[in-house]
Amino acid sequence: MIVSIPATSANLGPGFDSLGLSLNFRNQFHITPSKLTSIQIVGEGEGMPKFLIDNMFVKIFKKTLLDFGILEREFRFFFSNKIPISRGMGSSSAVIVGAISAAYEVAGKKIDRESILNAALNYESHPDNITPAVYGGFNVAVVDYKKVYHLKQQIPDMFQAVMVVPNRSISTKYSRQALPRKYSVAESVFNLSRASLMSLAFAQGKWEFLRLASKDRFHQDRRMKQFPILFGVQKIALENGALMSTLSGSGSSFFNMCYRDDAQKLAAIFTKKFSNFRVFVLDFDNDGIVFEQE
Repeated sequence: MIVSIPATSANLGPGFDSLGLSLNFRNQFHITPSKLTSIQIVGEGEGMPKFLIDNMFVKIFKKTLLDFGILEREFRFFFSNKIPISRGMGSSSAVIVGAISAAYEVAGKKIDRESILNAALNYESHPDNITPAVYGGFNVAVVDYKKVYHLKQQIPDMFQAVMVVPNRSISTKYSRQALPRKYSVAESVFNLSRASLMSLAFAQGKWEFLRLASKDRFHQDRRMKQFPILFGVQKIALENGALMSTLSGSGSSFFNMCYRDDAQKLAAIFTKKFSNFRVFVLDFDNDGIVFEQE
C-alpha cells in the first residue's frame, strides 16, 4: 500500500490557526507486511538517525491499529518525502494524517475522512494544516468540543504556488512565545475582517481581493523579525505578480499565490535574489489523502 499526503500552507496571513490550503507536493508512505519491522527514508529526513529510532509515523500507525484491536504486527516502512521538515509546509501533519490513513487501510476500515481528521486532532491541536492534508483545497476549520468543523473550496488550476524555502527553520514553539497573550480590539477586528474577506474571495473567485485580505496583525511580522530577510521575500513577491504572499504556517517558508502564467517568472526572480534558498513552483491540490498503486 502507498498512502500519499500533500503539503499544506496554513494561516495564510490573517487566518491564524483556522485557514489553510493544500499543495500538490507529496510525501509517499509505503507499507508492506514483513517478518521484521524496518524503516527506510529517502528525500527529506534521509540520513537523520532520529527519524529511524523514534519515528512518529510508525508510532501513530501502530497506536491506531491497537485502537482498532489489532495487536502488534511487523511491517516494512519506506518513506519517500518531498515536504521540507520544520519549514511551515505541514510535514508533521502529513505524517500524522498518513499514519492514521494507512492504519485504516490495513485494518480494512472504510476511509472515513471525517474520522481521520478528528483522530489527527489528537496529535495536532490546530486544524489549519491537518484539514487540507485530509481534504485538499482551501479550507476554513474550527475546533469546538474537540471536534473539527470545516468547509472546503476547490482551487482552480489557473493558479500555482511559488514556495520559497529558506535554509533555516523557525521553531513553531519558540515563535509562538514571541506572540502577545492579548490583542487589542483594533488588531482583532483587522484580522477578523481580512480572514472573512479571504474566505469569500476564494468562494466567489474574487481574486483581486487576496492582496488586501492576506494582511495580518497577529503573528506574521513578529515571526518574520526572527528572520528579517523574509520581509524582502514578501516585497519582491507583491511587486512581481503575486496575488498574495504570506508566511507559510509559522515559517520559515513563504507562500506566494500567482496566476499560472506569472509563476515561473516570479520563481526565477526569487532564485536569482535568494540563491541559497530553495524555490518550488507547485500546483494546488484538491484531493488530500490519496492511495496510490506501486
